[in-house]
Amino acid sequence: MKEIRIGIIGTGIIANHHAEKYNSIPGVKIVAACDILENKLNNFCDTHGIEHRYLDFRELLKRDDMDAIDVCLHNNLHMPVTIKVLEAGFHCYCEKPMAGTYADAAMMAQKAKETGKKLHIQLTTLHTPQIHSAKKMIEDGQLGKIYHGRSYGYRRRGRPFVDGYGEKEFVSSYWAAGGALYDMGVYHISTMLYLMGVPQLKSVSGQIYQELDMNNARRKESGFDVEELGCGFVKFEDGTTLDIFESWAINSGEFAPSMIAGSKGGLSIRPFAADPNDALVYYTEMSGYPTATTIDVQAERYRQRAADPSLEVYDNPQTVWVAALREACPLPETAHIALNTMLISEGIYMSSKLGREVTRDEIESNSKSLALTTQETPFGMIKY
Repeated sequence: MKEIRIGIIGTGIIANHHAEKYNSIPGVKIVAACDILENKLNNFCDTHGIEHRYLDFRELLKRDDMDAIDVCLHNNLHMPVTIKVLEAGFHCYCEKPMAGTYADAAMMAQKAKETGKKLHIQLTTLHTPQIHSAKKMIEDGQLGKIYHGRSYGYRRRGRPFVDGYGEKEFVSSYWAAGGALYDMGVYHISTMLYLMGVPQLKSVSGQIYQELDMNNARRKESGFDVEELGCGFVKFEDGTTLDIFESWAINSGEFAPSMIAGSKGGLSIRPFAADPNDALVYYTEMSGYPTATTIDVQAERYRQRAADPSLEVYDNPQTVWVAALREACPLPETAHIALNTMLISEGIYMSSKLGREVTRDEIESNSKSLALTTQETPFGMIKY
C-alpha cells in the first residue's frame, strides 16, 4: 500500500475534522501544516502528531515529499491558495464551498484541468448511506422520470458565532462571501444536483434575508453581513426544477425535508439524519394505493461491504480521496458538482440583488472574484 503524505493549510475547526479522518486511514501521514496563528498551529500539530510547521503556506509548498494538500481556509481564500497548490504540482482537496464566487470556483476548475492535477471538494453528504441508496434507486429506475427536487436545510437558531458557536469569520462577507447558502446550503444543493444527474442550469430566481435579532456585541465583533435565510427556484434546460430553502435562523418549525419527485416514485431524504434508517423514504403506489416505505440503508450497506470490502473507500470524503490518490478508484466529480452548486448559489444572490430571475449566461458573465489577494498577518503582509 502506497503511503500517502498530506499537507494541511489552515488549522481551524474543519481542519481538525479532516486530520482525524486522515489519521484513521492506514498508510496516511500528515507531514506538515500551516497557519498564520502560531499558537493555533502548534496546538493543532501537537494534537495530531505533525512535525513540520509553517506560518507561510508558500514555504510549505516548497516541500517535495507530499502527494496532496488539504486547503481548510475561509471561503475567499480557497481560490488563490488552491491555484498556488495546483501550480506547485500537488493534488488539492479543498473545503466547501468551492470558493466565494462562481468566477473564483471556475478558475480553480480550469487550473486543475491545465495542470492535470486532481481537485476534490469536501461534499460529505454524497458519501452517506442514504445518498448511496438513493442514487442506486434512481439509477435502477425506481423513480421513473425525475421532474422536481427540493434542497432543504433547517436551523431555528443556528447562526455561527452570534448564536454561540463557531468562528466570527463565518458571518463576514469579507471572509466567507455568503452565509447559510454557503455554509450548509452547499451540502443540500450539491446532493440534489448529484442525485438529479447535474442537469444544465437554465435560470435562477431567489431571495436572501437577514431579519432576526441577535446578540449586539457579537454582531459588532463579527460584522455580521450575510444571509440567515436563502430561498430559490431553479429551472434546468431539461425541464426539471429545484426549489431551495436554507435556514440558519427563522421563526418557524421544520418543513418537509429534501425530496425528489419522479413519475413512478419519489424520495424523501435527510442527508444529516442521526439514524440513517430514518433518512430515506420511498413514496409510490401499489395496486392504486399510496404507499411510503422506509428504506433500510444500513442493511444493504452491511451486505455490500461484507461482499466487497473495497467499497469502504466511498464512506467519506477523505477515504475516497486517499483511494483516488492511490489510483485505487476514480475520483468522484466533486469539483464539477461543487462548481454547479456555486452557479446556483450565486444565482440566488444575484437574483435577490436585481429583484428578478437571472439566466445561466448572466450569472457566468457577471460573477466577479471576491478572493483575497493580500492578508495582514502577525509576521507581515502575505500576497496570494
